[in-house]
Amino acid sequence: MKAIYYIFILAACVFINSCDNANHKEKSSKIPDQKMITTKKILSDPDYKAISYGGYRHKTRKKQPTVPQLKQDLKILYAMGIKILRTYNVHLPHAANVLKAIKELKEEDSSFEMYVMLGAWIDCKNAWTDQPLNHNEESEKNKDEIARAVELTNKYPDIVKILAVGNEAMVKWATAYYVEPHIILKWVKHLQQLKDDGELNNDVWITSSDNFASWGGGDPEYHTPELEELIQAVDYISIHTYPMHDTHYNPVFWGVLPRENKLPNLRKLDKVMDRALNYAVSQYDSVINYMKSLNVKKPVHIGETGWASFSDGHYSKQGSSATDEYKQGLYYNKIRNWAQENKVTCFYFEAFDEPWKDDQNPDGSENYFGLFTVDGRAKYALWDECEEGIFKGLKRGKNNIKKTYDGNIKNLLLDVHLPAVKKD
Repeated sequence: MKAIYYIFILAACVFINSCDNANHKEKSSKIPDQKMITTKKILSDPDYKAISYGGYRHKTRKKQPTVPQLKQDLKILYAMGIKILRTYNVHLPHAANVLKAIKELKEEDSSFEMYVMLGAWIDCKNAWTDQPLNHNEESEKNKDEIARAVELTNKYPDIVKILAVGNEAMVKWATAYYVEPHIILKWVKHLQQLKDDGELNNDVWITSSDNFASWGGGDPEYHTPELEELIQAVDYISIHTYPMHDTHYNPVFWGVLPRENKLPNLRKLDKVMDRALNYAVSQYDSVINYMKSLNVKKPVHIGETGWASFSDGHYSKQGSSATDEYKQGLYYNKIRNWAQENKVTCFYFEAFDEPWKDDQNPDGSENYFGLFTVDGRAKYALWDECEEGIFKGLKRGKNNIKKTYDGNIKNLLLDVHLPAVKKD
């Protein structure tokens, strides 16, 4: 009897072990071989959602987020399906620490998958000083910024997939620091040469992330031979489009149409935000059309677009009535859906509110582009994700992820204002 019992136990153990092995194999087969995933794959697959990320939690960047704080944030973003982050400069510890945080998370969980578009900040000569600006010459610091970006890219070759030379560095309204295109072109060529020489991974795509007008989609003053050469030199074009800003600066699309005036208010807002989406798409298309006029065919993706949830200035109730969580949520979902349907990578701006952006004006719109507040509350755009429970167990600082307004839509709508009715 004992022999039969032991045979039964042995058979059960073998069965359980075989099931465990089968489950392990099934789980392992679902874990992607991240070394084999190319940048082309990442930028053409809608499943790779992208976002702009700064982990700053204070009114100054002198207080750098720690690696544990960054890992908290990355877990939150990964739960949302985010797999590509965009950073903006490498002269501060933030970018290097983001890469370190991703590496540690991958070591802790082999299924964790996240990549980075690493930004190298570019300035003109004498930018951010009291000396006369020279937009035709560059800052001496640019060389070190590029060198550091290359160093980090080579240190984390399985994470850094894109190098962006400059952020809104060519658009002329960036009066404090913009450069002429030949300076961006110089560094793009330099990085492409490093790839050719085997000193930089050949799969790293090189671009510059800039306003749609800087890429030829706006005023003809940008249509220069240097820009044409730059378009030829980059691996893809990364454009910025911000309809929210143009609710003040160019409100051709903004407002309730007279024929919509009898609709329910939320229906009015939906139509208003549809036009905001169409405006963004028209700017995207304008860059493609300019590129086609040069007989160039390259991918075009969105390096930045977003919508602030609060403002005391041009976009407030006293201005264009553009900023609130409800409109932000509509824009977020509409641009995400459009990008997925059209296989366009969209680095939505941005993940978390960053109070250093306009530290002199706590109510300025630049402080409120995040999908999360500084203390980790999910804004209206992510209420559905909260309902799905994807943030369960995740924290920012000591705070669990919870909905803003305690999830009360009626209270949220009290802070929502309709834009004016447009004139015929």
